[in-house]
Amino acid sequence: IETRNFICILGITYLDHAGSALFPESLLKAFTDDLRNNVYGNPHSQNISSKLTYDTIEHVRYRILQHFHTTAEDYTVIFTSGCTAALKLIAESFPWIPEGTKQPSSRFCYLTDSHTSVVGMRGITALMNVLSVPIKPKEILLAKSRLPAEERNCTTPHLFSYPAQSNFSGTKYPLSWIQDIKSGKLCPIKIPGKWFVLLDAASYVSSSPLDLGVHQADFIPISFYKIFGFPTGLGALLVNNRIAPLLRKTYFGGGTAAAYLAGEDFYLPRKSIAERFEDGTVSFLDIIALKHGFDVLEKLTGGMEKIKQHTFALAHYTYTVLSNLKYANGAPVVRIYSDTDFSNPDVQGPIINFNVLDENGEVLGFSQVDSMASLHNIHVRTGCFCNTGACQMHLDISNEDIQRNLQAGHVCGDNIDLVDGRPTGSVRISFGYMSSFEDAQTFLNFIIATRLSKSDTEIPLPMVTKPMTESVPDDHLSFNNADKLSPVLQISDRELGNISSEAETAGRWQPPEPEAESIRAAVSETAVPTCRKGGKPITIAKIYLYPIKSCSAFEVTEWPVGNQGLLYDRNWMVVNQNGVCMTQKQEPRLCLVNPSIDLKQKIMVIQAEGMDPISVPLDDSPGKEAVICESKVCSHRVKTYDCGERVAGWLSTFLGRPCCLIRQSSDVKSKTHQKNVKGLSSATNISLSLVNEAQYLLINVASILQLKEHISASGLLFSNQEALIFFFPCNILQSWEEFLLPDKATELTVLYSLPSSWSYLGCEILYRFDYSNMCCILISILLFFQTNFGIYLMNQPLLSSFSDVLSVGSQVLPVLKENTEIQPPISSEEKCSG
Repeated sequence: IETRNFICILGITYLDHAGSALFPESLLKAFTDDLRNNVYGNPHSQNISSKLTYDTIEHVRYRILQHFHTTAEDYTVIFTSGCTAALKLIAESFPWIPEGTKQPSSRFCYLTDSHTSVVGMRGITALMNVLSVPIKPKEILLAKSRLPAEERNCTTPHLFSYPAQSNFSGTKYPLSWIQDIKSGKLCPIKIPGKWFVLLDAASYVSSSPLDLGVHQADFIPISFYKIFGFPTGLGALLVNNRIAPLLRKTYFGGGTAAAYLAGEDFYLPRKSIAERFEDGTVSFLDIIALKHGFDVLEKLTGGMEKIKQHTFALAHYTYTVLSNLKYANGAPVVRIYSDTDFSNPDVQGPIINFNVLDENGEVLGFSQVDSMASLHNIHVRTGCFCNTGACQMHLDISNEDIQRNLQAGHVCGDNIDLVDGRPTGSVRISFGYMSSFEDAQTFLNFIIATRLSKSDTEIPLPMVTKPMTESVPDDHLSFNNADKLSPVLQISDRELGNISSEAETAGRWQPPEPEAESIRAAVSETAVPTCRKGGKPITIAKIYLYPIKSCSAFEVTEWPVGNQGLLYDRNWMVVNQNGVCMTQKQEPRLCLVNPSIDLKQKIMVIQAEGMDPISVPLDDSPGKEAVICESKVCSHRVKTYDCGERVAGWLSTFLGRPCCLIRQSSDVKSKTHQKNVKGLSSATNISLSLVNEAQYLLINVASILQLKEHISASGLLFSNQEALIFFFPCNILQSWEEFLLPDKATELTVLYSLPSSWSYLGCEILYRFDYSNMCCILISILLFFQTNFGIYLMNQPLLSSFSDVLSVGSQVLPVLKENTEIQPPISSEEKCSG
């Protein structure tokens, strides 16, 4: 596929095709050209433009049926907002027979390896007094037994749902189950009645052909963005016409009624099954886009069979290399969750699910892996993927474990990846038709560079096959059959992208473990140590603030402190044209934007190489013309206002993309961006600026020295201490040659000048900072380095009404809770956790 068709992902390794396909430029162009050249009206009207819309929609229905190798005689296409809406429609309209009637009651059975939207159908069936029965994959395989003839003649309808392809592991369940279950040859559970089959095809049809002429399921829900990437919010339910007349409809909306009375209970539905179930006006422009989706897909790929072979070849290659990666001690680098050995595209889709392990076999949390991948611009999916059943099955998570994880604060979709050392989810990569061999290589590069040392990667890997493609005219893709792939002897450093030896060496580095020494420290109000064991006092070595979030630091020797931390620290941020905060992950050039604050002139000056400086007033009264808007910072809602077109133009010119500068609105910020702080009263709210976690981040000189020592040992030239500091968004750098233990030192007091009424043991105290969280920072400098590197700090609310100046040289005292035992390291060779 020519790269011009996917300009949006140049420089990005996108490996979440099971989450959503990516749309090509040619699809958008064909669609927009269509809209420019035609007028499409509401299909419920009778004018010329409306008739054009209606006829086009009907053509798209036929095109969908053609794609799935069936006709309008066998199936009806009902447009929905997506696969989930299609499933909900089935649950509401299926002809269930409830418990307590003279007839045998219905059952809703579903495979436990099913999407949340399938399992959620049981909420509707429960209201209808219909029992739901979960079936494990192994149980259905053992359920081959015919019912007696008299029981098979029972007409009670039952529904069995299973995925054609697991969105968790990529396992393809047999399509032959459809006919086996409908014929009675295969019984999900032994109960008299007639079985209907719901085939969840959303994941399957994104990369595999589905022939409904052969495998005639009764219901097939799909989402089109899984296939084309565009449009989103549009799906369909394909209903077998043999069951369609049995479906029940209670609500009727615009377009679904043939006739009704407003004053009496009379309603006559339309004869067309599709029109009867499509409430209101369908999303007709999006449906028209589907025509171009099918056209472009066929033109670019040559059809679903070629997509199937291509994506499987990439998955097979990646699985083979990944499953054979070993540490020097022979331990595997990853644990793959799969029911197959990736040898057959008919039983395995292009999805690889895994967790990364350390040398001792312990799981690295999926959030850490996701963060590492983001630094390499690799897009993966993590968690349980809306499939708790498969997650439990593959990760051996019991029902009791789920409950305990919930009590520990973990909910679906969050980043709590480990509870008591056990994983709550995993990492998933998935390939699509626009994926390339280079994408697979880049991903493998990333795993090797971050997990294996040079000596590890010198270990020969097994023979694998490299997927090959050939260029053909007219932008077609041609994929060789999987069994004809050209062999490669082994995966060498060269084959895997010329991984630098420095990165390989650094990939496994871990700080050494501390020696066993325990010092009991009982601290009281009359005995606060100024230093430890007669060493030098701990002082503030550097102070930094970041006026514009994600931009360069502004170093000062003294600075005012307010209720939200350092005055003007992260009061502004750059947002894109959609109002979304821009960070250095998306726009690395932000680090070249240098803001500074001039308190005397009351302005912020913004500078960048090749640009004339520009100033922004510190006066936070936006004026009547300013637009107050709501933004989000790390899930916190904040009120902001636009700083004007002048600075927006300056930033857009420098960054090369439309953007603007916004500022937190002072009149509402104390109410809108607050955080409950661990260790403080639950009723206490701490006011934050546009920071992610806390008001201050403190790191230690010893931590920087440790990193510098490690980088130098790796042979890299990046050893300037000042430069290293700027890789951390720290506010306070303290001059302690030893390391703090933030999980034990729960309070830190910063000492600096104040009126004499605040003297304390000969020192003046203003603020006492409470430890609220440990900060784990990931650095990517040509290497991967990970360690606990700092602590977050919060002002104590009891003293938050005071303001003064924080100065370089002020003493910092670790104040320990009474009767707290700590194990501080005694040399720079010991483990850094501060």
